[in-house]
Amino acid sequence: MLVAVATMAGGFTFTARASRHAAQDPAPIFVTKIPLGYRDWKLISVAHEEGNLNSFAGILGNDVAIKAYREGKLPFPDGTIIAALHWRFVPSEENNKVFGRSQSFVAGPPTNVQFMVKDSKKYAATGGWGFGHFNDGKPADEAVLNTCFACHAKIESRDLVFTRYAQ
Repeated sequence: MLVAVATMAGGFTFTARASRHAAQDPAPIFVTKIPLGYRDWKLISVAHEEGNLNSFAGILGNDVAIKAYREGKLPFPDGTIIAALHWRFVPSEENNKVFGRSQSFVAGPPTNVQFMVKDSKKYAATGGWGFGHFNDGKPADEAVLNTCFACHAKIESRDLVFTRYAQ
């Protein structure tokens, strides 16, 4: 009987410690898996970033994101996922020959894919958004991911989302 009581007490102590430890763990802020089927999502807009980035981007959204954009709904509802597919832009020699001058650029080598996932409970510490950045299908290191929220937090009035819906 004494052994049973001691075993139960040890179990309760371990459970209590584990619960306290879990409550102290920081909330997740990173998306670590690429959402399935994102390349089939609808186009929200395109972007061209100069400077050090020198890239084109296709901004895609899942059905929840597209519905929210079309309805002008802010904040975005939970379940919204936005993807940004980035490529270096390069001149199109083939197109430029047709135009007779250098004016056409096309997507070159891919640089990264980024995601924003809205889950107001899971990502409460970062405005309800989880951020992901993938290079060649692998998550970027934590130093890169730690820059996402600080930058997006500057546009709080748009629920941390830079991209507007292209009409």
